[in-house]
Amino acid sequence: MKILVTGAAGFIGSHTAERLAEMGHEVIGLDNFSAYYDIFLKELNAKELLKKNIEVLKLDLRTDDLAEKLPNDIDYIFHFAAHPGISSTSTFEDYFSNNILATQRLLEFTDNLKKKPFFVNIATSSIYGLEATFPESVPPQPASWYGVTKLAAEQLVLAKCREKKLQGTSLRLFSVYGPRERPDKLYTRLIDCGLNNKLFPLFEGSEKHLRSFTYVQDIVDGIVSVIGKVNVCNGEIFNLGTETESTTAQGIATVEEILQKKIETENKSPRAGDQSRTKANIDKARKLLGYNPQTTLKEGLLAQMEWFKTYFP
Repeated sequence: MKILVTGAAGFIGSHTAERLAEMGHEVIGLDNFSAYYDIFLKELNAKELLKKNIEVLKLDLRTDDLAEKLPNDIDYIFHFAAHPGISSTSTFEDYFSNNILATQRLLEFTDNLKKKPFFVNIATSSIYGLEATFPESVPPQPASWYGVTKLAAEQLVLAKCREKKLQGTSLRLFSVYGPRERPDKLYTRLIDCGLNNKLFPLFEGSEKHLRSFTYVQDIVDGIVSVIGKVNVCNGEIFNLGTETESTTAQGIATVEEILQKKIETENKSPRAGDQSRTKANIDKARKLLGYNPQTTLKEGLLAQMEWFKTYFP
């Protein structure tokens, strides 16, 4: 099948593109190579994908002519492209244009296709709000611009499904980590601080936060499991993540155990909109998709450590 992956040079998008190619699909990658974090990292991911015959086109969903530059016979779209996370340096316009406007323009692109692709929207546990421990049926209460705009993007996709103009699903991902994780996220930053004797910025109270830290390959297992299950997934939302909870303090301790050294911290003020707890309720995904994440936190962090040492010696 021919599959379009947006945000293909990013963390989870690049891993998913690789997996899809390994499954025998023809993969077209798309990324705008945003400067939200060091473009070098996305270029590095794109080079790795090119080694596996996956080209990542430099396109901006918000402004480029998608009909002119993309094929019209796509079977699936996996939509990762977004302005991620909670950042004090990002404006509401950043989140709005990248998460809402970009999604709407991608959906408009599908309007003109005779053959409609199945649209897999990649969403986030931030949609639930300050605590994300619920099944998909619970009304969302997002508490950040990121969560609000990702919820809006999800609803744009599901609205098309309700109108029967498209078939699609939305996957809410929980606290993903592993090789290629963004530099602003917990474990890449922890590993960097530990290996390079830097102070780790610890937001007040965050050491007690609980997370469903989910290894990226376990997340990819769930993402690609929707292929061939159109009737089961159409119009549905699925949580993807591990049911095992760990505190940030436990995460820090695991990295310290692997490094066999103490990581010094620097106290920072709490971040507005930061979730106090995430625990993936995956009953629905387990039942309908056969989803069953297995990787332990230590196993995943050992893999992430090796990646970091390889590319950032």
